Amino acid sequence: MKNQQATEFVGVDVASAHLDVAVYGQSSVQRYDNTVEGITKLLRTLRRGCVLGLESTGRYHTALAQAAHAAGLRVYVLNPLDARRYAQSVGQRGKTDRIDALVLARYVCREHEQLRQWQPPTASQAQLRELITHRATLVRQRSALKQAGSHNEMLTQLNAPVLKALKEAIEHIDTQLTAIIKADPPSRQAFEHITSVPGLGLVCGSLLVMLFGSMQQPSANAVIAFTGLDPRPNDSGKKTGQRRLSKRGWPESRRLLYVAAMSAARTKTWKEFYLAQREKGLSTTAALIVLARKLLRVAYSLFMQQNNFDGSRVAIKG
Repeated sequence: MKNQQATEFVGVDVASAHLDVAVYGQSSVQRYDNTVEGITKLLRTLRRGCVLGLESTGRYHTALAQAAHAAGLRVYVLNPLDARRYAQSVGQRGKTDRIDALVLARYVCREHEQLRQWQPPTASQAQLRELITHRATLVRQRSALKQAGSHNEMLTQLNAPVLKALKEAIEHIDTQLTAIIKADPPSRQAFEHITSVPGLGLVCGSLLVMLFGSMQQPSANAVIAFTGLDPRPNDSGKKTGQRRLSKRGWPESRRLLYVAAMSAARTKTWKEFYLAQREKGLSTTAALIVLARKLLRVAYSLFMQQNNFDGSRVAIKG
């Protein structure tokens, strides 16, 4: 399908209720309902071999992406920040659904050879992502509620049953994550290899099972770039600017890997590595990010080699 000659390039601006569709080279934009019926009607109008570009919009783009892929079309799910910057780079001053669809059509036409074609997740991968996403929401809400009432005893008592319910919901999700991993033999095997790394537990292990299984990246560097943990250079001439994270990809993956690094830094296996980063003059946050990248590299290597962690074979002081 990747080598099939493209007949036209289509950009779709996705909203919760509707889809605005533009074909590159044409000025008209058509609108369809973002429903099963609307998506079916849209796909009937597209030529065989066309290329579809749409922004990642949480869950609203998923039905269209899956239906288009099933229909044999090449689908690219685009980073919204990239699309916005591309629009600015070509002199697009305004922003409407119609304009966005036209820009997406132009973007996917000009840049599709440099983009990664979207592939649908397996059933277990989709379930893991949905649960991890919902778990993150519950964790944030529980933390915010706990902090908001911490200064007042009456509020603390008032919030107690809600906090307890949120904690039980989080624990229930953890149970579901375990069940999904155990039910799928490849996922279970990968999970065992990944979580053999000190510091990587149930939630981060589930995340990496999902990511490694769906990305099919050729190297650990590509995986790190995919998660947005790669340092972004900022050099010009003789100037060497400060490196900052690219922060590409799913923010929750970075948060979970950072939390895993905090846990790993307290273990006998990784404590020396963490302290070595601090001795280089790195801040606590920067040292933990370096450790998070190390954990990701090791976990990916074990996933690819189908081996468990062996501390004697890892350069701890790096």
